[in-house]
Amino acid sequence: MDSLSIRVPYKHLKQNEVELVGLNGSSDQINPECKTSNGVTTSMDCSSPSPAASSPSAPPRSSLKPLILGSMIAAGVQFGWALQLSLLTPYIQTLGIEHAFSSFIWLCGPITGLVVQPCVGIWSDKCHSKYGRRRPFILVGSLMISVAVTIIGFSADIGYILGDTREHCSTYKGTRTRATIIFVIGFWMLDLANNTVQGPARALLADLSGPDQKNLANATFASWMALGNILGFSAGASGNWHRWFPFLKTRACCEACGNLKAAFLVAVLYLTLCTLATLYFAKEVPLVDKQANQSSDSAPLLNGLQQHVVEEVPEKLETEKMTVQDPVHLDLKDKGSENEALMDGPGAVLVNILTSMRHLPPAMHSVLTVMALTWLAWFPFFLFDTDWMGREVYDGDPKGSPSEVAAYDKGVREGAFGLLLNSVVLGISSFLIEPMCRQFGSRLVWAVSNFMVFICMASTAIISKLSDNIQDVIGGNAATRIAALVVFALLGLPLSITYSVPFSLTAELTADTGGGQGLAIGVLNLAIVIPQMIVSLGAGPWDALFGGGNDPAFVLASVFALAAGIVAVLKLPKLSSNSYMSSGFHFP
Repeated sequence: MDSLSIRVPYKHLKQNEVELVGLNGSSDQINPECKTSNGVTTSMDCSSPSPAASSPSAPPRSSLKPLILGSMIAAGVQFGWALQLSLLTPYIQTLGIEHAFSSFIWLCGPITGLVVQPCVGIWSDKCHSKYGRRRPFILVGSLMISVAVTIIGFSADIGYILGDTREHCSTYKGTRTRATIIFVIGFWMLDLANNTVQGPARALLADLSGPDQKNLANATFASWMALGNILGFSAGASGNWHRWFPFLKTRACCEACGNLKAAFLVAVLYLTLCTLATLYFAKEVPLVDKQANQSSDSAPLLNGLQQHVVEEVPEKLETEKMTVQDPVHLDLKDKGSENEALMDGPGAVLVNILTSMRHLPPAMHSVLTVMALTWLAWFPFFLFDTDWMGREVYDGDPKGSPSEVAAYDKGVREGAFGLLLNSVVLGISSFLIEPMCRQFGSRLVWAVSNFMVFICMASTAIISKLSDNIQDVIGGNAATRIAALVVFALLGLPLSITYSVPFSLTAELTADTGGGQGLAIGVLNLAIVIPQMIVSLGAGPWDALFGGGNDPAFVLASVFALAAGIVAVLKLPKLSSNSYMSSGFHFP
């Protein structure tokens, strides 16, 4: 009679499972020397499991070449993301969408981040393609990104072909409905594609790195992302694309549109290069059937149904009267197969994350509160940073006179340059976070970063007011514009902290809970995407309530940042200064 392994989840066990095995020595999933007299083996009984039992998430040490070149996809994705952040909110207004409604198009990002990214992560964990678990998703996502940015870049031309106004873009200030619809389709497709690539890309690097290479892998991934940001924001800051590629300008697509179109076409070429490098140098080992149930970091979140099935095991064991001559003979494969498809669906993933919040350590609730307040402060800046430079700092208007349009376009390009400075500071700061956390503690570092955001966001309102009052003062506007760039640069430090410290705290707080880290990261994602949804829906109407512009949203963001800093000081747990843990690969 053949023996089978039965995975029984227990809370607070490091390996999150107890295995019941046959005693005839035929099982290849455990070390035979670890078997007890009754045939029950636990992770606590065995200090050196057999190689076959080793998790695929703990690979041997990898050489630097595949580790570095295999993560190039991060630079390609981030190039397009940088263009999206810097150019698309201003561009949608040139198609006729009012400022008050421009934030609505950003809803897709948090929605897909909430649903698509966790599901893609689970599906890639269980992918049996001969090309590996992660690379098929990276390839498909990259193709989707290329199609999406092409649609966005040519949305004005496509709208013109489909029947939008025949008036020249330099004189027409109305709404181009068909171009707007095409743009929104491309924009939402881009967010969907970004979330399809990001999870598997991060997981791929984790798969390639050995146990002692996590910090190196994290630094490598962050470096590629920083390079992608720098190149992307540099492309967005350039106002010469339409001069270098004049054929991209059409009757429906003027200078700003031509710059956007060219920058996105360059992004497609760069993404293609990065994708090919990742697919070639990242050598994956195809997943075999026996590893599928042990390979998912999200599995502890989703095995509620499996646990229900496993509860039947003790009763069955008594009837079988387990002996050396009569090994355990239970067939749970069919039930597991029936439930697997149900548990991997988007609805099941979300429901399991929500209903499992009660299993979090109590201190995690404070982390979630601070994280939500932090992102309520950050997302208005992500939405309107370059638009703020064009409107408030440079006194431009995308629908105004030719001089106002020119001033607005110049402000948007300067805003992209400010984001470039922000990325440089972010990249440098990322190497300082670990020593800062070890010296002062994660709680204090995160709290101070939120107070910095409060000061910077509040200062945007002051800069806007000064820009209005000193337009006629010689050198006045130059001073306010330099001050605005300084704000952009300074925000790089707290942004690097936001991208790392919350995940480090989460990893530390859930390190000793069985399956808790995967659950906690999923819930932490809720504290990011739900505030983004709130801001996407409310920021534009909130600004309109106070007469338009971006200052109302930025002032409210400063209030949320102040609240986040205060809650962090009062409520976050005080952890050991020497217990800072690498946060993994958590970036927007």
